[in-house]
Amino acid sequence: MPARITLLDEARIGLRALFDRVEDIAAPTLRLGVTGLSRSGKTVFTTALIHALIRGGRLPVFEAANSGRIAGAVLKPQPDDAVPRFPYEDHLAQIVEARLWPSSTTRISELRLEIRYAPPRGGERTLTLDLVDYPGEWLLDLPLLDMSYADFCRTSLTLAREGVRAPLAAPFLGALAAASPSGPEDETRARALAAAFTQYLAACRSERVAMSLLPPGRFLMPGDLEGSPALTFAPLDLPSDGKTRPGSLAAMMERRFEAYKSAVVRPFFREHFARLDRQIVLVDALSALNAGPAALADLERALDSILTAFRLGRNSIVSTLFRPRIERVLFAATKADHLHHTSHDRLEAILQKLVERALARAKAEGALFDVAALSAVRATREATMTRNGEVLPAIVGTPEAGQEVAGHTFDGDEEVGVFPGDLPAVPDALFAPGGAGFRGLSSTDGADTDFRFLRFRPPAGIGAGAPLPHIRLDRALQFLLGDRLA
Repeated sequence: MPARITLLDEARIGLRALFDRVEDIAAPTLRLGVTGLSRSGKTVFTTALIHALIRGGRLPVFEAANSGRIAGAVLKPQPDDAVPRFPYEDHLAQIVEARLWPSSTTRISELRLEIRYAPPRGGERTLTLDLVDYPGEWLLDLPLLDMSYADFCRTSLTLAREGVRAPLAAPFLGALAAASPSGPEDETRARALAAAFTQYLAACRSERVAMSLLPPGRFLMPGDLEGSPALTFAPLDLPSDGKTRPGSLAAMMERRFEAYKSAVVRPFFREHFARLDRQIVLVDALSALNAGPAALADLERALDSILTAFRLGRNSIVSTLFRPRIERVLFAATKADHLHHTSHDRLEAILQKLVERALARAKAEGALFDVAALSAVRATREATMTRNGEVLPAIVGTPEAGQEVAGHTFDGDEEVGVFPGDLPAVPDALFAPGGAGFRGLSSTDGADTDFRFLRFRPPAGIGAGAPLPHIRLDRALQFLLGDRLA
């Protein structure tokens, strides 16, 4: 089985880490990774975090800000000239002026902030914060480095033939059945199979099924690699020994799979991922609850796969200089504003259950972990409503256009009050074997689902110069940055 990272990769990582630490002596720097799977709110979180540091606001749990020790934060030129800048100003304008959420993250981007602060004992210091925003789907690619092409085929096809994925994979599996792995190399056949495989992956991301474990990640967000041979492969039904014959279609696919790892996955790990000091992973658990038990179980597998990609643990002098580790990881369930505050602790409990196995493994490495339910930009306010004589906790906001509930389609301008429902006090019932825990969109009509969480537009009346409303953004800031500002 191929090794994840070669000795040459380790040498490059070590040299880059040493260079980073030499720079850190002159200007203390923290590299914070922001990631999450599609629609989890990465761009909104990064925008809100920057805005909170620059503009301040009500951040009671963020001690350095609440005590007035932060003198100011300013944007600085980013450190990596070859990496796109995170377009903070454009995203902020989209949220506060157009009342639209920014587009999903499809590539890596960076932004540098210089934070001036007073330590508790007085004086003034500066912390440079490098924010690295990247798609969580890229993390799902890192386990591919430990796979052979035969492993990839076996894993991918097993998933494609199971549960809610099977009908979505039917067109791809039909094309696969007509292909002979031992037949000659065929570019037309390879392109057709790769296209069918990509369409299957895209279908798995629909609201109704909301699958999360969908590698290779670049297939759904190819960027400038679209159409390249490195993205023109697909899993095949290989012989039981997994061997490929030279000059065959299978050998062609295997070669391109290895090119994908060497040209796409490994450079991301070496140049960006291995340099992170801390990490927040944003999780859209509500979409999985909308879709059903299969989506929740798939999200659990995806989060476990993501955490295995992290190089975790407390840094010693040696590891800091040559093999840096991620010391703190925060898993955050986003869109807490889509629930009444009485369910926030329950959302955290669900997230805790989703990452339970992964956290148990990672804590042994000495890293610090936390889970939180948050909303980086709060889109709703709370109220009460009466239904059949019962007073219910409600949220009020403007649903995004096109959503439908009980035969009513929202136009994007109508403000409504809704009872979002109660999450279970004990999350174990949601993870019942065989998917018996609850009903979702993947198995029943929308009116019969146990959960139906709407998507809301950014609220009216917020301005770029005023603090953005949030839920527990200050808690995230305290966990990720608090000790470095003490």
